[in-house]
Amino acid sequence: MPIVSLPVMWIVILDVAAWGLFHMVISILCYRIPIRFFQRDSAWFAIAAWERSGQLWQQLVAVKKWKAHIPDGASLFKFGYKKTTLPALDQDNLRLFADETKRAELTHWLSILPAPLFFIWNPIWAGWVMIGYALAFNLPFIIVQRYNRARLEVLLDRRGSRV
Repeated sequence: MPIVSLPVMWIVILDVAAWGLFHMVISILCYRIPIRFFQRDSAWFAIAAWERSGQLWQQLVAVKKWKAHIPDGASLFKFGYKKTTLPALDQDNLRLFADETKRAELTHWLSILPAPLFFIWNPIWAGWVMIGYALAFNLPFIIVQRYNRARLEVLLDRRGSRV
Protein backbone atom coordinates (compact mmCIF):
# COMPACT_ATOMS: atom_id res chain seq x y z
CA MET A 1 0.00 0.00 0.00
CA PRO A 2 1.45 3.39 -0.97
CA ILE A 3 1.94 6.06 1.68
CA VAL A 4 0.14 8.61 -0.52
CA SER A 5 -2.98 7.45 -2.34
CA LEU A 6 -3.58 9.02 -5.75
CA PRO A 7 -5.76 8.25 -8.79
CA VAL A 8 -3.95 6.19 -11.44
CA MET A 9 -3.78 9.09 -13.90
CA TRP A 10 -1.98 11.26 -11.31
CA ILE A 11 0.38 8.41 -10.42
CA VAL A 12 1.43 8.07 -14.06
CA ILE A 13 1.85 11.85 -14.44
CA LEU A 14 3.84 12.03 -11.20
CA ASP A 15 6.04 9.07 -12.21
CA VAL A 16 6.91 10.60 -15.57
CA ALA A 17 7.50 14.07 -14.11
CA ALA A 18 9.54 12.74 -11.18
CA TRP A 19 11.82 10.66 -13.41
CA GLY A 20 12.29 13.60 -15.76
CA LEU A 21 13.15 15.87 -12.84
CA PHE A 22 15.49 13.35 -11.20
CA HIS A 23 17.35 12.69 -14.46
CA MET A 24 17.71 16.38 -15.25
CA VAL A 25 18.80 17.48 -11.75
CA ILE A 26 21.29 14.63 -11.36
CA SER A 27 22.71 15.30 -14.83
CA ILE A 28 23.14 19.01 -14.12
CA LEU A 29 24.72 18.37 -10.72
CA CYS A 30 27.18 15.84 -12.15
CA TYR A 31 28.00 18.20 -15.03
CA ARG A 32 28.95 20.82 -12.45
CA ILE A 33 31.48 18.55 -10.72
CA PRO A 34 34.96 19.79 -11.70
CA ILE A 35 36.82 17.47 -14.08
CA ARG A 36 39.70 17.22 -11.60
CA PHE A 37 37.41 15.09 -9.39
CA PHE A 38 37.32 12.48 -12.15
CA GLN A 39 41.04 12.73 -12.90
CA ARG A 40 41.94 11.23 -9.53
CA ASP A 41 42.38 7.49 -9.17
CA SER A 42 39.33 6.01 -7.51
CA ALA A 43 38.46 2.42 -6.74
CA TRP A 44 34.87 3.20 -7.77
CA PHE A 45 35.83 3.93 -11.37
CA ALA A 46 38.71 1.47 -11.69
CA ILE A 47 38.26 -1.14 -14.37
CA ALA A 48 38.44 -4.46 -12.52
CA ALA A 49 40.62 -7.32 -13.73
CA TRP A 50 37.50 -9.47 -14.18
CA GLU A 51 36.24 -6.97 -16.79
CA ARG A 52 39.24 -8.01 -18.93
CA SER A 53 39.76 -4.56 -20.46
CA GLY A 54 36.11 -4.40 -21.48
CA GLN A 55 36.00 -7.79 -23.19
CA LEU A 56 33.61 -9.11 -20.54
CA TRP A 57 30.94 -6.60 -21.59
CA GLN A 58 31.31 -7.62 -25.22
CA GLN A 59 30.97 -11.30 -24.32
CA LEU A 60 28.05 -10.89 -21.92
CA VAL A 61 25.92 -8.30 -23.70
CA ALA A 62 27.49 -7.71 -27.14
CA VAL A 63 28.00 -4.04 -26.26
CA LYS A 64 29.56 -3.18 -29.64
CA LYS A 65 26.30 -4.08 -31.43
CA TRP A 66 24.09 -1.64 -29.57
CA LYS A 67 26.23 1.05 -27.94
CA ALA A 68 26.01 3.37 -30.95
CA HIS A 69 22.20 3.34 -30.67
CA ILE A 70 21.91 4.77 -27.17
CA PRO A 71 21.71 8.55 -26.90
CA ASP A 72 24.52 10.71 -25.57
CA GLY A 73 23.25 12.90 -22.73
CA ALA A 74 25.46 15.78 -23.89
CA SER A 75 23.50 15.84 -27.16
CA LEU A 76 20.13 15.56 -25.42
CA PHE A 77 20.78 18.25 -22.82
CA LYS A 78 22.89 20.52 -25.04
CA PHE A 79 25.69 20.68 -22.48
CA GLY A 80 28.52 18.43 -21.44
CA TYR A 81 31.14 16.45 -23.30
CA LYS A 82 29.89 14.51 -26.32
CA LYS A 83 31.09 10.91 -26.10
CA THR A 84 29.77 9.55 -29.37
CA THR A 85 33.18 9.80 -31.06
CA LEU A 86 36.74 10.57 -30.05
CA PRO A 87 37.60 14.15 -30.99
CA ALA A 88 41.29 13.27 -31.46
CA LEU A 89 43.66 10.45 -30.60
CA ASP A 90 46.26 12.45 -28.70
CA GLN A 91 46.86 11.58 -25.04
CA ASP A 92 45.16 14.67 -23.62
CA ASN A 93 41.94 13.97 -25.53
CA LEU A 94 42.03 10.28 -24.66
CA ARG A 95 42.47 11.15 -20.96
CA LEU A 96 39.67 13.72 -21.09
CA PHE A 97 37.37 11.26 -22.82
CA ALA A 98 38.16 8.62 -20.15
CA ASP A 99 37.48 11.16 -17.38
CA GLU A 100 34.17 12.09 -18.97
CA THR A 101 33.15 8.41 -19.04
CA LYS A 102 33.59 8.51 -15.26
CA ARG A 103 31.27 11.52 -15.04
CA ALA A 104 28.68 9.75 -17.20
CA GLU A 105 28.99 6.56 -15.17
CA LEU A 106 28.50 8.46 -11.90
CA THR A 107 25.47 10.24 -13.37
CA HIS A 108 23.83 6.93 -14.21
CA TRP A 109 24.65 5.29 -10.87
CA LEU A 110 23.13 8.28 -9.08
CA SER A 111 20.10 8.15 -11.38
CA ILE A 112 19.23 4.72 -9.97
CA LEU A 113 19.13 5.93 -6.37
CA PRO A 114 15.75 7.76 -6.44
CA ALA A 115 13.89 4.60 -7.52
CA PRO A 116 12.77 3.56 -3.99
CA LEU A 117 11.06 6.94 -3.56
CA PHE A 118 8.41 5.79 -6.04
CA PHE A 119 7.03 3.40 -3.40
CA ILE A 120 5.67 6.52 -1.63
CA TRP A 121 2.87 7.06 -4.16
CA ASN A 122 2.87 3.88 -6.27
CA PRO A 123 1.38 0.52 -5.40
CA ILE A 124 4.09 -1.94 -4.37
CA TRP A 125 4.07 -3.72 -7.73
CA ALA A 126 4.51 -0.38 -9.54
CA GLY A 127 7.30 0.61 -7.14
CA TRP A 128 9.15 -2.52 -8.22
CA VAL A 129 8.46 -1.62 -11.85
CA MET A 130 10.11 1.77 -11.16
CA ILE A 131 13.17 0.02 -9.72
CA GLY A 132 13.23 -2.20 -12.81
CA TYR A 133 12.98 0.90 -15.00
CA ALA A 134 15.85 2.60 -13.16
CA LEU A 135 18.08 -0.45 -13.66
CA ALA A 136 17.00 -1.15 -17.25
CA PHE A 137 17.48 2.49 -18.25
CA ASN A 138 20.80 3.16 -16.50
CA LEU A 139 22.78 -0.09 -16.55
CA PRO A 140 23.28 -0.07 -20.34
CA PHE A 141 24.81 3.42 -20.08
CA ILE A 142 27.04 2.31 -17.20
CA ILE A 143 28.20 -0.72 -19.19
CA VAL A 144 29.03 1.45 -22.23
CA GLN A 145 31.04 3.90 -20.11
CA ARG A 146 33.02 1.10 -18.46
CA TYR A 147 33.58 -0.64 -21.80
CA ASN A 148 34.79 2.55 -23.48
CA ARG A 149 36.99 3.54 -20.54
CA ALA A 150 38.60 0.10 -20.45
CA ARG A 151 39.45 0.39 -24.14
CA LEU A 152 40.81 3.92 -23.61
CA GLU A 153 43.01 2.66 -20.78
CA VAL A 154 44.48 0.04 -23.11
CA LEU A 155 45.24 2.77 -25.67
CA LEU A 156 46.82 5.00 -23.03
CA ASP A 157 48.85 2.10 -21.62
CA ARG A 158 50.25 1.40 -25.08
CA ARG A 159 51.29 5.03 -25.30
CA GLY A 160 52.80 4.97 -21.82
CA SER A 161 50.21 7.22 -20.18
CA ARG A 162 47.64 5.67 -17.84
CA VAL A 163 44.25 7.27 -17.05
